Amino acid sequence: MIKIEKVSIHGLEETIRGMRNPMNSWDKSDSGICKGGDDGIGCENCAKEVSCEHTYDHSFQLGKADHELMMKLAAGGPVHAKYRRMITVYLDITAPLYWWKEFDTYKVGTVANSCSTMHKIHAKEFTLEDFSHEHLIGFWETPLRETIEMLNKTRDLYLESNKKDKELWYRMIQLLPSSYNQKRTVMLNYEVLVGIYRWRKDHKLDEWREFCRWIKQLPYSEIITGDSEKMYADGKEVN
Repeated sequence: MIKIEKVSIHGLEETIRGMRNPMNSWDKSDSGICKGGDDGIGCENCAKEVSCEHTYDHSFQLGKADHELMMKLAAGGPVHAKYRRMITVYLDITAPLYWWKEFDTYKVGTVANSCSTMHKIHAKEFTLEDFSHEHLIGFWETPLRETIEMLNKTRDLYLESNKKDKELWYRMIQLLPSSYNQKRTVMLNYEVLVGIYRWRKDHKLDEWREFCRWIKQLPYSEIITGDSEKMYADGKEVN
């Protein structure tokens, strides 16, 4: 299982300014605030292909010209699409340790603070809901239940020792299955998500496929999920 919550995205306006710096094309930028009237972006200039449900909510929206430039640069790959590194995403992820082990390979442009198994493994009684076990059906769930029972017995002994018996603490750590769910607050960016989506969208783990479906729901996810390897035939930078 994987649970994604408390998502927030930052830096879109600043990203557009930086994206247009190389060609000094700031005057061509057409993004703005969704608020209607002459000083708003205006629905006719908005890059959204479908009518939105937050009309005039004062959110920052991409204009068609800025969106077109973003797509052209994204087609040129990471060398051209440096702007994607500036779009920052914060989120809380709860997922099993076996998934986090693979996620930890994405170190560039990511920061994470996790719930600590070292300090808080004994904080509550272990239950089946603390583990990802959707593929453990019938007989196959029995070993996990037995492990949970042993973890709780060890926890009880550890608490009875007033948390002084380090050997009992070690036994909990070493007994803990990789299916144990851990929560982390993560900071990453759109460029990191490009690499994740490309290599993980068809992964055998359900958690990766679900994570990639979440990526596709992000605002302007097309600059992530498009062909990031395609280069321009003439090799020229886009204006």
